[in-house]
Amino acid sequence: MNLLARHFTRTFHRNCGLIRSHVRPSLPNCCHGPVREKSSVTVTYEDTSVHSNASDSSNNTSTPKNPVPDFNDAHAAYESKSTKELLRAAACFRLCRIPFLVNNAEILLRSSRFLLGGWITDAALKATLFGHFCAGEDQDRIRPVIQKLKDAGIGSILDYAAENDQPAAPAKLEDKSFEEQNIRVQTYDYESEAQCDRHVDTFLHCINDVASFGPDGFAAVKITALGNPKLLARLSTAIVEAKRLFQIFDSNGDGVIGRDEFEFGYNKFFVDGETRIKEIFEEFDPDNSGMIDYITWSMMLSPRDLPRIVSSCQAAGRLSEACPTGEEIELLENMYDRGRTLGEAAAKAGVRLLIDAEQVRYQPAIDNLVLELQRQFNVDDKPIIYNTYQCYLQDSPERLRTDVKRAERFNYHFGAKLVRGAYMESERKLAEDAGLPDPIQPNIDATHKCYDESVDFLLRHSIESDQKAELMCATHNQSSIENAIDAMNKYGVDRKESTICFAQLYGMSDHLSYNLGKHDFRVFKYVPYGEVHEVMPYLLRRARENSAIVGGATLELNMIKQELGSRMRRLG
Repeated sequence: MNLLARHFTRTFHRNCGLIRSHVRPSLPNCCHGPVREKSSVTVTYEDTSVHSNASDSSNNTSTPKNPVPDFNDAHAAYESKSTKELLRAAACFRLCRIPFLVNNAEILLRSSRFLLGGWITDAALKATLFGHFCAGEDQDRIRPVIQKLKDAGIGSILDYAAENDQPAAPAKLEDKSFEEQNIRVQTYDYESEAQCDRHVDTFLHCINDVASFGPDGFAAVKITALGNPKLLARLSTAIVEAKRLFQIFDSNGDGVIGRDEFEFGYNKFFVDGETRIKEIFEEFDPDNSGMIDYITWSMMLSPRDLPRIVSSCQAAGRLSEACPTGEEIELLENMYDRGRTLGEAAAKAGVRLLIDAEQVRYQPAIDNLVLELQRQFNVDDKPIIYNTYQCYLQDSPERLRTDVKRAERFNYHFGAKLVRGAYMESERKLAEDAGLPDPIQPNIDATHKCYDESVDFLLRHSIESDQKAELMCATHNQSSIENAIDAMNKYGVDRKESTICFAQLYGMSDHLSYNLGKHDFRVFKYVPYGEVHEVMPYLLRRARENSAIVGGATLELNMIKQELGSRMRRLG
């Protein structure tokens, strides 16, 4: 859709009352300049269903119609695969349904390497799990796979899947109850600054490889590969405490801090109120609005500012205890520099970076880095940096809304990847041990609802905003894909636009990916690669997921058998 058509669609929807918002004041070009919360655009998930009848009536011949593919079309899903590949896929899914093999896979593999040797063991894996779930051992050997996907209308997200298989990440940490495999790949363990630099080199190779395969590609990045995870956890605690301080200052709970509230709160916790309150408030409120909202607070109160701030605390508390030391600030700067190096390379190559979501104890620090990268690199013709939102977390809708408002205020494009989640059991255990509320949605239906409403919210925002907003639906859930297509039709988003795309893991849910590609939707596969011994943790996780997600694996196995039967009948 060209710019004129997009403008017409946006205007049409506004006139039909599809988007309920207040008129925003013009936004300043500087990095500060908070907008009053009471006059900013307010879009809530509840709004997305209120005007459903109006949106239905807005669909006319000028609105692009996106067909919902027949995801039960086994021939379309597997016609590009050889009979040998289908037999291997069927064998892999059957193996994943044998609990003894899945639960004891690591012991069996170690025994095989000891008794038969690495060469025979690796050869067996290449003929089964590795051959099905991984594209190859290096960039050169994955090229035929990339081309074959491209011929089927499917793009590739390159991901170097080597992992450090540490006991700290046992199988039980995986989410096995949400009937969906989250689009996530490797978990790195911090070894040294030099190791983090080597990870950067790996990611740079991925970015260059993606660029060589064509425009508008994706590369996956995990922030725990760029810095010490313990440091990320400590910084996340500091960010959470800084948010808690905002909530304390906001004594009436209206979402903004007035001058009187700020003065009272500052004097309660800090010793230099008489000399610094006016200066600090004006720094947080450069347009003299008389109030500070959380977006401005969070942008002005970065972890790197905390040592200076806590030096004026009246007494040591949770914020001062979480404050990073000088050495940690230096390590933090190194991590940010690595992120900027990747952002610069991606922007230069026109490659989008998908920043993976991780555990809650790391996520606030990851978000802080991602937001800085988005402000720097999502300013030209498209968003380069995508953040990931795990919809099984109860705070996901609030984070998403806040980040969208932040992108609007500071004039940069917004990119998001939506997943359901991957750390349910570990998150609940960590919260229980710390005496904190369970961060996970109460049930699977709440997670589905959050996912679908998040997609609807972002598509709606994309037609409202003057900035670009792009969304990747990383899901193996057929209903969510169908709901997303319905929302695309409701808001007039054409499937060939960059506004939305879909993604699944290589070797899984081919009936979704290939049928989407056949109907010209923008769809991608996460394409992991690496030496066999390096990607074993990744392969074992795929086996565990397919063992736990019985329904999905059974459906794929039945469709493969259906296609194999059709081929045999044609031969007969």
